[in-house]
Amino acid sequence: MYNIGFIAGKLGDVDGVSLEVDKWINVLQGFGHQVYTLSGRYGGPLEAVPEENRFTDESLRFDSPFQRALEQEVFPHLGKLTPHVNSRRRKRIIEELKKRGAETANRLFEFIYSQGIDVLIAENTNAMPMTLLGGMAVYQLAVNRRVATIFHHHDFWWERSRFSHSRIEPLLTRTMPPADPGLEHVVLSSYAAHILRSLKHVQPKVIPNCEDFEHPVVMDEYNGDFRKELGFSPRDILVLQPTRMVPRKRIEDSIALCAALAKDYPDLAGRIHLVVSLGQGDEPDTDYSGYVADLAEKRGVPLHLIASRVGSRRGMDTQGRKIYTNRDVLAHADLVTYLPIWEGFGNALLEALAARVPVVTTTYLVYKTDIRGTLLRNIEIRDVYGPDGGLVIPRRALEEIHYVLTNPEERKIITDRNSAIAGREFGLETLRCRLKEVLEDYSDEIKASRRRIRQGGAFYSV
Repeated sequence: MYNIGFIAGKLGDVDGVSLEVDKWINVLQGFGHQVYTLSGRYGGPLEAVPEENRFTDESLRFDSPFQRALEQEVFPHLGKLTPHVNSRRRKRIIEELKKRGAETANRLFEFIYSQGIDVLIAENTNAMPMTLLGGMAVYQLAVNRRVATIFHHHDFWWERSRFSHSRIEPLLTRTMPPADPGLEHVVLSSYAAHILRSLKHVQPKVIPNCEDFEHPVVMDEYNGDFRKELGFSPRDILVLQPTRMVPRKRIEDSIALCAALAKDYPDLAGRIHLVVSLGQGDEPDTDYSGYVADLAEKRGVPLHLIASRVGSRRGMDTQGRKIYTNRDVLAHADLVTYLPIWEGFGNALLEALAARVPVVTTTYLVYKTDIRGTLLRNIEIRDVYGPDGGLVIPRRALEEIHYVLTNPEERKIITDRNSAIAGREFGLETLRCRLKEVLEDYSDEIKASRRRIRQGGAFYSV
């Protein structure tokens, strides 16, 4: 058995990385491993990890002052003034990153050594530059100090336009992710594996996003009052967007879809409500929420932004109101819209399938390569966009949506079948098998790392 340390900019939140880490932790603990976490902050409690096994280092945070200031300088698309950075300033930035990264690595290593951690699982720290100090620290630990590290990549910086034309691109290329020997890489899809093999000449394992189909989403005593609490009637049709409020989720296309449904089907008019369950998260400051709200008003679509009532765990807010989970909200959804222009995989899609809710989805790239072939019966809209930039919504899709909304027996057949297929392909048993394989294949390096840490701890921790 191993002592395993998860390291991330944040944990215990409602974002896809945090939710997937929760599943990995539960599976690894089920194998008998001891789990520790090292994070910049915790968005909520980690019920499976005792407090004494949690380490916090503020420098790892996505929103640390150093991170925010650096983003403005090195990523032109994030900088409000886009200042010029000459070669001398660029060199100083890189030197400071290395220096501060080494200091962070020292603090992390002290915890690793004191707890006898055998292997790190780095959650997107070296795939997205949202915690630059975290990425530098993990690089130091994995490459320079040879701590066994499994890099779990959810998406990559070169896939995000806001990180393009970076002024520290050579550093990102070397460290995000590193391709040094003795490291293990895990990606979410066969497409990501192909890209990483091509760019880095490494052989990543593929572990898709997985979902707990063994404990299906149901309406229970806790969530049974959701509609009443949020002001919805039993007759209302809740079209749920179970994602964060970020541009790549294309919520404007969900608005267009709802507007088209109400226009073409008078029996649905006045009953459709678009519900967005999560907030902006850690994306850069933007007026996207305002844009979406204005658009919904113009199109006559009732829009409900309920992020303040949704969390990673059930509980109460400061006003004494219930906090629901995304699964609680899904228990009341009539339809899920999932129309991203890009996704690393599709956590929210799997949640909807587990909840037995009909899904209308775009055929985004990873959906085509890793999901569509399982023969799920979703309402698919090709990822084709018109001259105005909006998703082209075919009449056929509207007809299919109306059919499942007005034929409960057929809806049940479709969603039960989808849940069974997705459970086989993307259930926790898949996660158990793939994680076991990764640890077995990496076991020699983990054992060697354990010896290095325990024999050389005093030397390394300086």
